[in-house]
Amino acid sequence: MTDVKALQQENIQMFQDVFNGKLPKRVPIGAARFSSEFAIQYAEKDLAEAQWDTSTLEEILDKVCQDFPSDTLPLSSIRFPSYYKILGARTFVMGSSGFLQHPEVHGLEPEEYDEFIASPYDCIMEKIMPRLYTELDTNPVRKSVVLAKAFKAYQDEMGNMGAIFGKLTQKYGYAPPLFSGATEAPFDFVADLLRGFKGITSDVRRYPEKVEAACDAVTSMMVKKGMPKAPSNYSTTFIPLHMAPYMRDKDFERFFWPSFKKLVEDLAAAGQLTTLFVEHDWMRFIDYLYELPENTRMMFEFGDPKLVKEKLGKKHILTGFYPLTLLKTGTKQNCIDKAKELIDILAPGGKYYFGFDKSIITVDSVNIENLQAVLQYVAENANY
Repeated sequence: MTDVKALQQENIQMFQDVFNGKLPKRVPIGAARFSSEFAIQYAEKDLAEAQWDTSTLEEILDKVCQDFPSDTLPLSSIRFPSYYKILGARTFVMGSSGFLQHPEVHGLEPEEYDEFIASPYDCIMEKIMPRLYTELDTNPVRKSVVLAKAFKAYQDEMGNMGAIFGKLTQKYGYAPPLFSGATEAPFDFVADLLRGFKGITSDVRRYPEKVEAACDAVTSMMVKKGMPKAPSNYSTTFIPLHMAPYMRDKDFERFFWPSFKKLVEDLAAAGQLTTLFVEHDWMRFIDYLYELPENTRMMFEFGDPKLVKEKLGKKHILTGFYPLTLLKTGTKQNCIDKAKELIDILAPGGKYYFGFDKSIITVDSVNIENLQAVLQYVAENANY
């Protein structure tokens, strides 16, 4: 137990050094995140069955911790089918493969923008939710019962996962979680479920003023959603960035950036920094990212790591870039060489922790031996 406690303190110190602008003992491994679906497949359990009883997942998740080196808990579990089933969700639907799928749906019609802008919360509760979650499309009494059941199921699932994650963190001496909340960029929130991808791409041309006003209207909600009870310099709010790479420069500048920048700045002003999942290719917008509050953490999916290090590495904290596709297609030596290449580019001067370009969702998306070899290499060789 003493050895585990010492290991945990060492892991904590490494991340604190990164976040405080100091050189850690070595490059910590902080973004090797395996989904629950991966863990279930890896343990050779039934994917559909195991997701319905989260109280049984400890042994399954423990196997990932045993077999894959990491300095933080290498697991993420954000969605389970129970509460979506209770709600009659159209937003996330269980597919035949055992994975929750996100169909292209929308809950807000373009003629309802004015109503939404005037009172986003009321419009979401009264019109949008019943359209996206069919069991809420009923009388007020029944609606309240369904919502209460779904919320209870959500709390139960998250409570189970929180307890399991806590046990595994102590058992293996991991540093505390890197995230203490999540939210969305205002434009992404309007796009994802309110108007859908097709709807929002049309709206920016047909109703530009209304789209702009809708983003402004939901910004305070997104700040509230992303604000934990106890803001911290060491645990951040996670924000996945969806739509920007698919936007024209002038549309990004008008519709996406202002409300997103305000969101990140408002969280930072309250003492809560953010971790951005910089999805797809943001190289067009790299100078915008520099403007965000100091020590914003950025997990890059694609792009030029040399340029990102040059432009952002002295102000912000970087991770990502390592391509999961290489773990599937490359030799073991190819994979280790890529890790070394990225560390040589991104680690000098600090403000970097090792991570892949995206979360690991399925067992067949990687070669397990290559994955283990890369993580072992970083754990043993990425010293300053």
